[in-house]
Amino acid sequence: MARVVIVGGGFGGLAAARALKYAKVDLTLVDRANYHLFQPLLYQVATSGLSTTEVATPIRGILGKQTNATVLLDEVWDFDLDNHRVILRDERPLEYDYLVVAAGARTNYFGHLEWSRFAHGLKDLDDAIEIRRRVLLAYEAAERESDPEVRRKFLSFVVIGGGPTGVEMAGALAELSRFSLSRDFRNAKLEEASVTLVEAQARILSAFDEKLSAVARKHLEDLGVRVMTGEMVRSIDEAGVHLDGHMIQAGAVVWAAGVEPRPLTSQLGAELDRAKRVIVEKDCSVPGHPEVFVIGDMACFHGQDGKPLPGLAPVAMQQGRSVARNIRRSLAGLPRRPFEYADKGILATIGRSRAVAERGKVKLDGRAAWLLWVFVHIYYLIGFRNRVAVLTDWAIAYVTYQRGARLITGRRLQPGAPDRGRVVEPSEIEIAAGGQGGYPEEGHPPTHH
Repeated sequence: MARVVIVGGGFGGLAAARALKYAKVDLTLVDRANYHLFQPLLYQVATSGLSTTEVATPIRGILGKQTNATVLLDEVWDFDLDNHRVILRDERPLEYDYLVVAAGARTNYFGHLEWSRFAHGLKDLDDAIEIRRRVLLAYEAAERESDPEVRRKFLSFVVIGGGPTGVEMAGALAELSRFSLSRDFRNAKLEEASVTLVEAQARILSAFDEKLSAVARKHLEDLGVRVMTGEMVRSIDEAGVHLDGHMIQAGAVVWAAGVEPRPLTSQLGAELDRAKRVIVEKDCSVPGHPEVFVIGDMACFHGQDGKPLPGLAPVAMQQGRSVARNIRRSLAGLPRRPFEYADKGILATIGRSRAVAERGKVKLDGRAAWLLWVFVHIYYLIGFRNRVAVLTDWAIAYVTYQRGARLITGRRLQPGAPDRGRVVEPSEIEIAAGGQGGYPEEGHPPTHH
């Protein structure tokens, strides 16, 4: 029986695993987390709209009834492609006949990893919990402060990056300040809170039509978000975000300016593009290694227009299913078929009943786009319980303007502390500058998501 190893339990890896349910293979899925994460809704966790269990599902629960599948909670450190082996954290080899690498992406600080201490990315549950903690602790610090200028600094939130993640995060932070928390605090006043969205390009949502981009900007400004385009970030420190010639004071900073593939791409010995993605063949295989496939955020696959496909969940899922079909065809002695992407369009929400959507010549905004966004996200959530829970929470939040997951949880190790094992408690006035964040992955063995 053919041995199939899948690295990563994200959209692509899980789609490939489920598509091989009835194949005569011995399948092993390896992930360093025990859950599949619905990343498009992470910002809802970061802004107290949803709990972690509503956007994440245990991988074992998803594949539990798939008798040909085994799940390993482990990390991949290297590959031995010549001998068809995956090297795990304890240097234990995992042999394969077919390998699917779908390890996803991580936050890209564009060579400024030191900024990660002050500007937190949003790629996993720990990130979302940390951002939520920083935002809520900023309000707690403002509540105890008598100086209104100091309170304004605590309640100044900056989102860097005007793509869908940054736009959705900025809109959610504005709604959190304007509606959900305004009744919870006495000294931390609504008029003292501010949200600023910083984008280096000339407009936000650059992948969208210009008119939809302008509509999204107006929606954000209607929520009170200050949108700054054409502004390059020069540095970020405990005081705030430094731009060309001026600085924005910030109680918490969210980095949504870019992602890059996990370092495992360099371990495959294949040609990489400028974004460090593996340049794959038409069937998503690695050149020279037809038994190895790379999909999702780690792959550079050129579409029919000659441009690389974007790092979207539908791309990864379709690639996962395509790879699974080609594995089955190879086992049956049939020729493989090239991957063809069916464009599902792009969506971005900007708070309550505000969104933009684009698919080909069809363009929507406002409530219609928002309802489409809700339907699409509920549809793609895995598990009946998750769908019901998310829909219920959204319905309650829509009617009451309340966000029920306003819990200050999670504790981060303080970078630079003499004792790296010491855990920093929320009371240790990390709240003054929004915390110090987590450790960058550089300098550690390559791991997958």
